Amino acid sequence: MTGVEFLASFLATGELHGLRVGSALDEVDRALRHPFVDVVGKAGAWLRRDYGLVEFAFNPEPEPEWAMATATIQLHRLAADDDLARAWARSTGVGFPRYTSWEELRDELSRTRGVPELKVADQGGFLQYRATSSNVSVLVVDDEDEERGYRVGDGDVWSLDLWAPYRGEPMTAQAR
Repeated sequence: MTGVEFLASFLATGELHGLRVGSALDEVDRALRHPFVDVVGKAGAWLRRDYGLVEFAFNPEPEPEWAMATATIQLHRLAADDDLARAWARSTGVGFPRYTSWEELRDELSRTRGVPELKVADQGGFLQYRATSSNVSVLVVDDEDEERGYRVGDGDVWSLDLWAPYRGEPMTAQAR
């Protein structure tokens, strides 16, 4: 699978390798066979697991289980690390280029089933495209002075974020 196909599916479904908000840590262990670093918060209040390209945050609920609260695909890291994309492709079967433009992702979304409506917001040097129904947002570099190199450039996707619905926010049928 190509990286842009994977990203479009993630944006449409809110699932990353079958994982979603509320997935248990052992589900993540089964889904991803890739090296990672764990950082545990003070008194075990939270856990952050960093796979290089993807980061997860977990909350302890119920004890002693960890439940996934967020997932972030850190595409900007690929610009400076050729080995990261190769390692990720070997362990997951998903091949990413060094850069992914918003135009490429938008084109793939036009061919993807079930793509939610995206709300756009200016984030000061970035544009955020937020899909409330899948709880995924895309952050895109919006600075014509930013050029591709060891960093992503203007119009490139910086990251995609999956977040837990806010209290009081109605859950979609997918999130239930």
